[in-house]
Amino acid sequence: MRIWIMTLALIGGTPWAWGAEIGPEVLDAVPRADVVLLGEVHDNPEHHMNQARAVFSLTPRAVVWEMLSAEAGAKVPADLGNRAQVARALGWNASGWPDFEMYYPIFVAARDARHYGAEVPRDLARRSVTEGALAVMPGGPGLARILPEAEQTAREAEQMAAHCDAMPEAVLPGMVQAQRLRDAYLTEAVMRALAEVGPPVAVITGTGHARRDWGVPAVLAEAAPGISVLSVGQIEGAAPEDAPFDLWVVTKSIARDDPCAAFR
Repeated sequence: MRIWIMTLALIGGTPWAWGAEIGPEVLDAVPRADVVLLGEVHDNPEHHMNQARAVFSLTPRAVVWEMLSAEAGAKVPADLGNRAQVARALGWNASGWPDFEMYYPIFVAARDARHYGAEVPRDLARRSVTEGALAVMPGGPGLARILPEAEQTAREAEQMAAHCDAMPEAVLPGMVQAQRLRDAYLTEAVMRALAEVGPPVAVITGTGHARRDWGVPAVLAEAAPGISVLSVGQIEGAAPEDAPFDLWVVTKSIARDDPCAAFR
């Protein structure tokens, strides 16, 4: 069982505590840390608006994006006034990520921040499933750690649930390796941003990578233990009893096609 030291405070008149659900208004005065991870469900527009609120409040020196390649991160234009032009500069429409209209407010909210891409190249993601994350990213942060059996089992169960309980069990360890590779890429980009421009750094990523127990915060704690990290998760419907974030926001689920229909 996780034990939290509950630190009550007032942010804009709103009480909150570490290890607690918050309302989105708290993001208008997001607590400070060297690194602030802002999780999302990728296709939920409300989550992106919440991220934009937090980024505007934080005024980060850098933003690390799970959705951008390293090359695309370097192409974010200084003039963000034209949404379509920004999307073209990033090659967004061919990227496979949800509509850029949802992400655009985050870029605007970041103002003069430098942008870093941390998307894993697809060929390396595929190779990590069969060869292991450490084989395709030697020396990658966190990848040398052998997962405890309980964590490995929990991660595999999460991957099975995320894929509609339709995946062969034999591929689940490889899928966990691919997730660990993504955590390592994000962590490496965060550390590069801290070294080059300094804190605070905002990280835009899926909520799973923002998990305090085994996501990017855990990898950063091992790779750079002196860095302060705040993890903000966003969850649809209802939060689990022991949500693995410092703070989290619960939103309604959006209407979407049944992702499991293709497996039936």
